[in-house]
Amino acid sequence: MAVFRTEKKEGFTIMANYHFKDRRLSMKAKGLLSMMLSFSDDWQYSLNGLAAMSKEGLTSIRAMVKELEDSGYLVRRRLRNGRGQLSSVEYDIYEKPLS
Repeated sequence: MAVFRTEKKEGFTIMANYHFKDRRLSMKAKGLLSMMLSFSDDWQYSLNGLAAMSKEGLTSIRAMVKELEDSGYLVRRRLRNGRGQLSSVEYDIYEKPLS
């Protein structure tokens, strides 16, 4: 069996392997979650922003986010302004699913 090793000095992310082994997730959802986990904690997520960083379109990104949400890796909260109108969406991302 071949073994591949890479030298990691900078520009890499340390994350749990849990989601890589979760058979409920598609490869695309695993990749999106890995990318999201690589960002800093104060990163501002948006579906349009995620689509702009990848080859995938908005519809595909939306489906992957829904998949991550359904699997418990992502919690999405719609926030309202002082007038009760929807203003933005807040995302919490987890290395292991909540459910």
